[in-house]
Formats: sequence, structure tokens, C-alpha cells
Amino acid sequence: MSNEITLDAIDRDIIFRLSQDGRLTNVELAKRVGLTPPPCLRRVKRLEEAGVITGYRAVINPQALGRDLEVLIDVEIYAQDRKSFEDFEDTVASYGEVIEFRRMYGRPDYFVRVAVADHAAYEAFLTEKLSGLPAVLRLESHLTMKKIKTNE
Repeated sequence: MSNEITLDAIDRDIIFRLSQDGRLTNVELAKRVGLTPPPCLRRVKRLEEAGVITGYRAVINPQALGRDLEVLIDVEIYAQDRKSFEDFEDTVASYGEVIEFRRMYGRPDYFVRVAVADHAAYEAFLTEKLSGLPAVLRLESHLTMKKIKTNE
């Protein structure tokens, strides 16, 4: 958070409800948290300005975009210098198939989540893009059997 802010029960309720449905109108949100609309709006604005609420987004069904296959990839790299790390990160982050990308403590060095159309598209992504990067030492792919819980 950019500004230090104390959150009370109503703030936490606002955050919870907006995280469940970011399209709630202020009037509906106010009703659900037990406020009138003006103080509710002031609280939401305060939470936004403090960096507690960082944005709103649409959650897209990957199947609607023809990206039915999600693969989790553990990546280990050779690179030890900052420039190599940054080049690797910039390149991987630019790929449209990549929907999540994290640098990890320990092993693996990176965690990459990709969404592609099918196994052939994943093979093309892996061989033509990811495995060809100069920093890559090792890749380990994990296919999801079933999503149990997701915040998307």
C-alpha cells in the first residue's frame, strides 16, 4: 500500500464484496455493507487512493478465446547477472500465451502459467519461444487435471 491506512470491518467488507463482483454499483455496494451511498463512495475512493484497491478487471473465460489448455511451467535459468534476468523477464512477459509470470525464491527460478489452444500450440510455444531463450537451463511442464479453486 502506498499510503498507510487502517482498515475497519466495513472497509474489509467493501474489499470482499468488490473482489467478488467489481461491477457492483455504489448504491448496491452501500446497501450490502450497511452504509448510505455517499460514505460508501468516500471509503471506496480512499481505498483506491491508498493503493488497497489497485484496479478492476474483467475475468475472461479462456475457452471463449480458444485457449483451452493451461500449463504451469517451472523454469530454471543459467543467468546470474541482472541484465540476463531482466532480458529473460521482459521477453517472457511479452508473450501473449503467458497469463502469469513470477520470479521465485529458491527453485525453480520462475513460475510461468500459459494458456494455449491445445497440445500442439503448447509444443510450438515451448519449442519456438521459451526453450530457445539463451538463459533457459531447464523447463518442467505441469498439466492441470482439475481446477479446485481459483480467484479468477
